[in-house]
Amino acid sequence: MAAMVRLLGETDGIIAEIYDKKNDAEAARLIEYSNAVKIQSWFRATRVRSYLKHTNRCATAIQRRWRGFLGRRFFRILLKNTVFIMKLNHYNAMACKVQKVWRGYYVRKYVFNYYSRKRYLEALQVKNEIIRSELSEYAEQQEATRKREEEKKEMEHRKMEARRHHYLVSTEVMPGIYNSPFLPYPTETEYLLRNVRPLSHKTSKKRGAEFDPAWVKYNSQIPKTLPPLSALPQGPFRDPAVVQKQRYKPFQPSLRVSTDFYSLEKARQKLKDAEWVTRINDSTFQPFTHRSVPYEPLLHSTSRYGHLPYGTKYYREEFLDKHVFSQNFKTLVPPIPIFSKLNDTYSQGQV
Repeated sequence: MAAMVRLLGETDGIIAEIYDKKNDAEAARLIEYSNAVKIQSWFRATRVRSYLKHTNRCATAIQRRWRGFLGRRFFRILLKNTVFIMKLNHYNAMACKVQKVWRGYYVRKYVFNYYSRKRYLEALQVKNEIIRSELSEYAEQQEATRKREEEKKEMEHRKMEARRHHYLVSTEVMPGIYNSPFLPYPTETEYLLRNVRPLSHKTSKKRGAEFDPAWVKYNSQIPKTLPPLSALPQGPFRDPAVVQKQRYKPFQPSLRVSTDFYSLEKARQKLKDAEWVTRINDSTFQPFTHRSVPYEPLLHSTSRYGHLPYGTKYYREEFLDKHVFSQNFKTLVPPIPIFSKLNDTYSQGQV
């Protein structure tokens, strides 16, 4: 019993000592853990850096080999093209030299031959003289023809003037103005007046001109001269020309026939188009002073104390608390699992 009491007395010190050692160990454990983390991070970083350096050296070597391969292949292609262009230029130069020699020989032999050129120029000079003489003859012929035409026109004009002034010709009783008694012989105009025929003063009208063109085919039936009458007809007979004109008078339709059936609609449309073109504005603005109906104030803008002051309310008010989709619906029944599936199709017979 005494040993038990003594052990119980020593237990408190042992427990306190154990807790102190545990606290010291815990504090040392945190420091050791942080140190270990630092050592591991340094080691791992060193290992990663060395690995990255190795991979970079490998990638550089691969890129160097690949770029060298591509550069050599491109250089071979460039060299091949350069050699081909050099050969082509050389062949073209040789061809140009051959063509130069041949063309020089051909030009000196056939084109710029002095004696053949001299013969050609002499023949060309002779031909030019022949053409020049032919052109001069053709010009003289044209000039003579033009003079003859002018003389002919002048003669026709003089004849026409003489026919117009034929009343000035001399008579046996009285000499004309172109036949002066103080001259030994009459003038040329007097002889011309004697040889021409005077103009007729009768007005010639075309047959059927006074009638409707639609009835021209009936004009051929009209004789030029009426047959002679054995005896003078008795009675109030009209002149045959008046009867013919009355018989073949032009068609005179009535106003209903000559007017278009849609003339009223066309006239209205024409008035509308003219009114639409002349007006400036389609919907004219009328101020309040010209209103036929008196102004009535709105209910929402008036109150028992007068109009509301400007700016007290927004022009468009929003009541977010009254929106339907702003609040979540309160479910009274448990949700159906099949309706919660999105982007799934289902029919009436398949669930």
